[in-house]
Amino acid sequence: YPIHRLIFPFRLYGYKKVPAGAFVYVGNHYCLWDAFFPAHTTWEVLHYMAKQSLLDNAFLHPIALGCGVIGAMRDGADVRTVVDSMKVLKNGEKLVIFPEGTRNKKSDEEFLPFHGGAALLAIKTKTPVIPFVICNRPKAFRMTHVVFGEPMEFSEYYGRKLTQADYDEADQKLVARLYELRAKHREVMANKKKKRK
Repeated sequence: YPIHRLIFPFRLYGYKKVPAGAFVYVGNHYCLWDAFFPAHTTWEVLHYMAKQSLLDNAFLHPIALGCGVIGAMRDGADVRTVVDSMKVLKNGEKLVIFPEGTRNKKSDEEFLPFHGGAALLAIKTKTPVIPFVICNRPKAFRMTHVVFGEPMEFSEYYGRKLTQADYDEADQKLVARLYELRAKHREVMANKKKKRK
């Protein structure tokens, strides 16, 4: 924590004290340090969905396991990933997902296309989702602003026979919420700057 805070200073906004129990964190992804932001909202153990190659690497394998990594294939079609993730949530633990699937090196304005799956896990396990958005690309010794939204419940989907279109719709609601959180934060910050002038 102190090393992260020193090298990559940050400020957390919004829903930053997450209670005990199962939650799915869903956020955008710029760099390796992004994994630390959800960890600053809870004292409980976090599990991270990350690319399978981390676990396949002989050197990184024990580190990844120690960090609670659940390996995922790039196409998101790995049944074992879904089963392992659902097990974590049903055990009352927390799971962090970066649905872009890789670090966004292209744009600070647009997210990369989101891979589906976060909403499916949340719905099947009836687990609330905590959306969070990293509002600016983390850089050494520059302040990063991270906004956490109120938990999202997908209760309107519970107890129904759902199609892939339903899950896609729920995932799109997550994407829209991330854009909304970032837009509201930027508006607040812009207004603060105006008042200082």
